[in-house]
Amino acid sequence: MNPLPSPRTDRPGGPPSIPALVRTRVRAAVRRPARFTPDETADRALVLRLVSLLLQYPDSELTAARTELTAAVTALPATPGAEHLARFTGWFADQDPEALERHYVETFDLRRKSSLYLTYYLHGDTRRRGMALLALNQSYRAAGWNTAGGELPDHLPVALEFAALAGPGGGEAPLRRHRRGLELIHSALTDAGSPYRHVLAALLTLLPPPTEADRAAVARLAAEGPPNEEVGLDPYGTYGEGEFAPPGTFVPPMPAPSTYAPTAPAGRTEGAR
Repeated sequence: MNPLPSPRTDRPGGPPSIPALVRTRVRAAVRRPARFTPDETADRALVLRLVSLLLQYPDSELTAARTELTAAVTALPATPGAEHLARFTGWFADQDPEALERHYVETFDLRRKSSLYLTYYLHGDTRRRGMALLALNQSYRAAGWNTAGGELPDHLPVALEFAALAGPGGGEAPLRRHRRGLELIHSALTDAGSPYRHVLAALLTLLPPPTEADRAAVARLAAEGPPNEEVGLDPYGTYGEGEFAPPGTFVPPMPAPSTYAPTAPAGRTEGAR
């Protein structure tokens, strides 16, 4: 009697081996959104909204709400994400408002490695980024949500608000899609010693763990920067600490008026991100 053929195959174009099938299913399970109870979904949405608020420019309205924000974080269920947010709000509550404004500008407006525009990390300033922005805006509208505030749809606080409103499945899809960019922002904030690293760390606890491919891509992105193409745009702004590469390597993301601070407070610099 002939033995049964082995399920493994080395033939090009042949069926995948059993180990390959297992690895594929494991990867899919890791990246698949988990199922949450209604209470878990509500807690998750609250964390997303808090992260969205804390990543906005600290104007007078936001700094006036620091006591309420700290209380909301304190009331969260005990999780690693809640612990990270508590560390941030402890610092945030004690800072002088003008110092907060300066730190925010230096951290997010003047350092491209910690820019809050997600599609920049995946596409750079290329034509593909424009298409990605359009697709993201269309997905918002398809879910019945219109930002209509002047901010780009890939601005992280905007994406976080959408995730909180639309739920863990489709709502959080843009965050999962841009996981590598979020990892790079967190890494840049950690290298800079910014307390905002705790806010990104809290967000990352809600997402599937990074794969080895993710880690390798983040390291490559940190070293080389996002994709670039010549589209008739000259680099602008200053180059310095916290940048991906020397001048001329790539073009920084285009700025846009903020949804949350339509009139820039005194002292904020609207420049390269």
